[in-house]
Amino acid sequence: MSFLPIILMFIVLYFLMIRPQMKRQKEQKAMMDALAKGDEVITAGGIVGKVSKVTDAYVTLEVADGTEIVVQKAAVSTLLPKGTIKAL
Repeated sequence: MSFLPIILMFIVLYFLMIRPQMKRQKEQKAMMDALAKGDEVITAGGIVGKVSKVTDAYVTLEVADGTEIVVQKAAVSTLLPKGTIKAL
């Protein structure tokens, strides 16, 4: 009976911290797998660009006309709606 509070704490910890984190990781992986040419994204460093090429581990972003950079897929943090870059 003395272990009941400890067990309850682990259950609460699972539902408040571990489960939501696993859900976010799953959504992030699905977003990275769905990246395609023409998508507009924001990287972890705050760079906004349009995807021009996708490989297994890297993404080429066009950040300005004629200027492209290569970043790791894991560096892509947010997928933006189409037309967001022109609105900036």
